[in-house]
Amino acid sequence: MSLLWRAGVMRAPKSEAVMKENVLDVLMYLFENYMDKDVERESDPESLKVELLEAGFPRSEINKAFTWLEGLTERHQSVVGNTQAAPNSLRLYTTQEAEKLDVECRGFVLFLEQCGILDATNRELVIDRVMALDTEEIDLEQLKWIILMVLFNLPGQEAAYASMEDLVFEGVTGSLH
Repeated sequence: MSLLWRAGVMRAPKSEAVMKENVLDVLMYLFENYMDKDVERESDPESLKVELLEAGFPRSEINKAFTWLEGLTERHQSVVGNTQAAPNSLRLYTTQEAEKLDVECRGFVLFLEQCGILDATNRELVIDRVMALDTEEIDLEQLKWIILMVLFNLPGQEAAYASMEDLVFEGVTGSLH
């Protein structure tokens, strides 16, 4: 049984007659099947797209997923060094961000910052990638996977990724008092 299935995030495979419909499903499928294994990172995007089509994903969602991943790389390059937060500062969310990330999600991001898993730069990348998704709302489980994908794709974030992976797979959540 895959890790995503145990976490209750992925839907049934195509063989069970369920179509995967959104870009987050495509991203999680890619993450589970390609990014988290010793698969060459320079895989041919066109062959990956063909495999995703064969797995039952709509072409439009596949294209959005690749655009999302490209945006992560581009945004990381532009954000590094430009995001500095004073100690004990608090991130204020825009109205659009607060609509997409509910109180539980925003609290979890704060928890991750307080634990040292996210820094200000990575937090901004996570929020940017959440906002880049074509969904109205993100739940906590989806947010956790987005954070994993962001951390996995950032050089030098192996310890943060490992800590986040523990939180996702062990079901640990933080609470703020």
